[in-house]
Amino acid sequence: MASKPPSGASARSWDGVKPPLSEWVLDAVASMGFTRMTPVQASAIPLFMAHKDVVVEAVTGSGKTLSFLIPVVEKLLRLEEPIKKHHVGAIVISPTRELALQIYNVLKSLLAFHPPSAAALNPSDDENAPRKKESSSTLKVVPQLLLGGGTTPAEDLSTFLKQSPNLLVSTPGRLLELLSSPHVHCPQSSFEMLVLDEADRLLDLGFKDTLQNILRRLPKQRRTGLFSASISEAVDQIVRVGLRNPVKVLVKVKGTSGVQDKRTPASLQMTYLTTPPLHKFSALKHILSTVQPTPQKTIFFLSTCSGVDYLSAIFPLILGEDFQLIPLHGKHPANVREKNFNRFVNSVTPAILLTTDVASRGLDIPSVDLVVQIDPPSDPKTFIHRCGRAGRAGRRGISVVMLHPGREEDYVSFLEVRKTPVTPFPHPISVSDAEATADIDTARKAVLKDRALHDRGQKAFVSWLRSYSKHQAASIFRVADLDWEGLGKAWALLKLPKMPELKKFEGDKTLGMDMDWDTFTYKDKQREKRRQEVIRENAENPQENSTKRKASESVAWSNKADSKNKKMKRREQKHARQERNRWEKMTEEERQKVRETEDMVAQIKAKNDEERRLRREAKAGGGDKPAGDEDEFEGFDD
Repeated sequence: MASKPPSGASARSWDGVKPPLSEWVLDAVASMGFTRMTPVQASAIPLFMAHKDVVVEAVTGSGKTLSFLIPVVEKLLRLEEPIKKHHVGAIVISPTRELALQIYNVLKSLLAFHPPSAAALNPSDDENAPRKKESSSTLKVVPQLLLGGGTTPAEDLSTFLKQSPNLLVSTPGRLLELLSSPHVHCPQSSFEMLVLDEADRLLDLGFKDTLQNILRRLPKQRRTGLFSASISEAVDQIVRVGLRNPVKVLVKVKGTSGVQDKRTPASLQMTYLTTPPLHKFSALKHILSTVQPTPQKTIFFLSTCSGVDYLSAIFPLILGEDFQLIPLHGKHPANVREKNFNRFVNSVTPAILLTTDVASRGLDIPSVDLVVQIDPPSDPKTFIHRCGRAGRAGRRGISVVMLHPGREEDYVSFLEVRKTPVTPFPHPISVSDAEATADIDTARKAVLKDRALHDRGQKAFVSWLRSYSKHQAASIFRVADLDWEGLGKAWALLKLPKMPELKKFEGDKTLGMDMDWDTFTYKDKQREKRRQEVIRENAENPQENSTKRKASESVAWSNKADSKNKKMKRREQKHARQERNRWEKMTEEERQKVRETEDMVAQIKAKNDEERRLRREAKAGGGDKPAGDEDEFEGFDD
């Protein structure tokens, strides 16, 4: 069952929702500046409030957060009696801690207009201050935010027991840990609503097992809402989530042809820029200077965490001091991620967030003017989410994806087929070899001052290549087509790393650098001291060290084999335990299906083995090959 968004201003009036919204909710949305509902809100809010499961696919930045928070809050405040202590009434699950924090902050802003809930959120700091006696029958929403990395599970449980929240906003892992406690209850009598935000990502393999474990702990009779910018990518998973005849809400944007086929806001201009590898990073300066007015908030997307670590030291040298550069990736400690994210969001001067796909989904970062995808995403559907960080809530924005000349330009046609068309970057960008070389020399001077930065560059370049080689559009992004020297120089490397991909490379692996590597030092004195000690030992006892090295290598190989066997044994034991646990949780019907599948696989294997045996015998009889030999695998056709 599908639902179309209501049309016309009157159909999107907040006070026209059926069933009617509470007066305090109307006050809240008015204070937030929402004069009327967005199309997704006009469709989803009445349905979700009217006992319907919903699957909502809407363009990024279209107001999905309030589309589920308002129905959840209204439902909890319209119950006949308050939810019991330590019982949960509703849960909102988010794939990332940043998005969960954002949802929680919007929720707090909403509840600030409901006095009992606001009082529960902000209890008096003075323990001796007189407190107003509150009736036990007072209905209020008490939320709790659960994030992995910030607090321990024990601390979260302690907060839960103390505050007895009835609405949880959480990432999947930490939620499962809390629900596993016998002190946390989600019975049929109290649990009302489940929301999965960025549902397609939650249903990816990385979250699926955790999500299934969470769902086992929730009652089946509930209302469920799935919200995402691309829910259609995960339709085959929706049945497993347990929706009952859901209503699908689809909100898209009219393109220039008048056909409703765009999956990004109309206020967002999506473009591409073709530039040679040598000029790639220098071109970023020109992008920033040609977009008018000067972008106050810009996001640069890279493919790897180590790339963010290295280029966060290189880019300021190329881009100058007009922009504050802030790194953010998933391997940062939780406190660093939160600190850097807040620095970017609250920046009052032009700022650039240099990040990975950790910032590509769901985050409502206000006033992002420009998005540059320095590395096209390995997963093409991520392209939409990255672009959608700009042009949110009707604000004008522009996104640029950077491509190398040649085969990578086919990515434009690839995106067109996926209904995310891009046009050429509207401003002429011209980077001369002299300018690019000057920028590279400036960056290299910084690298030459600290061997540690060189090491980071080598690691970053290798990780970038690994990511590039795993691109889903492999026929477009081919390692064989890369300009190794141009890329190495653009990254301000002092030499190309040792990689299997470079075995047949006959160009200049030194990248034009005449280096005395023995005199290239670390800034860190302790690290440099250890390096010097190794150099002296090698110089004083070259033969002895060579013998030791060979002996060490010999021992290492035997130890490696022994260690490998132990790891394999532990892995097998772990797998056996997991299979036992999985089997114990199955119903008899599920176990029977597994047995039938195993029998079918065994029959197919036996049939294939027999066919191979007959082929070998036939070949042996024909004199082509000795019995037992098989055809050599020569690779797949291009």
